[in-house]
Amino acid sequence: MRSAVYLTLVVALAAVAPSLHAQDQKSEILKRLNSEFTRTKMTTDRSDIVTAGSVLVLHKDGLLMCGVQAIAPPTNTYKNGAISLGFGANMAWGMALAPANQQPVNLPQRKFVTGEKFWVAEYLVKDDGVVLEFFSDPFNDVRYYGQLKFPFPKGAVPPADNVMKTIEEVITVEAPAQDAPAADASSGAAAQPAQAPDQPAQAAPPKTIALGQTTDEVIAILGQPQKIVNLGAKQMYFYPDMKVIFTNGKVSDVQ
Repeated sequence: MRSAVYLTLVVALAAVAPSLHAQDQKSEILKRLNSEFTRTKMTTDRSDIVTAGSVLVLHKDGLLMCGVQAIAPPTNTYKNGAISLGFGANMAWGMALAPANQQPVNLPQRKFVTGEKFWVAEYLVKDDGVVLEFFSDPFNDVRYYGQLKFPFPKGAVPPADNVMKTIEEVITVEAPAQDAPAADASSGAAAQPAQAPDQPAQAAPPKTIALGQTTDEVIAILGQPQKIVNLGAKQMYFYPDMKVIFTNGKVSDVQ
């Protein structure tokens, strides 16, 4: 009798072990994603950025995204070294849009290519793969979003190292902008004269940024930004209390 009970326990544990191992692998993958990518927080209507996170650089062509007015984004797949949106995925996207009477053909769409940049807003580790969600800056007043899935081999969750290496084939985090080097005393730069003690301190004039100013003019007024996000024709300079947006090298918006 005891032998039968023991055998039953062994069989039960053997059946559960693969599931527990898969859960451990998924947890480790999520941990690695959290350490690699910082999520960007979007407004409820997905029209603007609330908190900037990691900027990603694309290393493969063909990532399809659609306008943020769509209730659901397309889900691309990376497999065998290429990004694609297959017939089945396109059908699934159409079904997801149906409750809002939307159709893929009526939505703004854009294929992103190698070298372009965007934000990562979400990443999920599912039983069959990792899914990341991206948002672009506006192109001709249209902001795009889309998903990219990295599928797992059937019946197995791969090690976290393997998953991250595959993801890095397609996207990497943009390197942070280098801070301007501090002035060295040996460089011969003239020191600023100290204010005479019997003179009252003068209040600094308010710093004013105007539309149309160049990046050099803004840096001359505000100094070097804490962070620069370069998105082709558009650049975003982040300061402690404001965000300055340049289009083609000139101020187009201040937030």
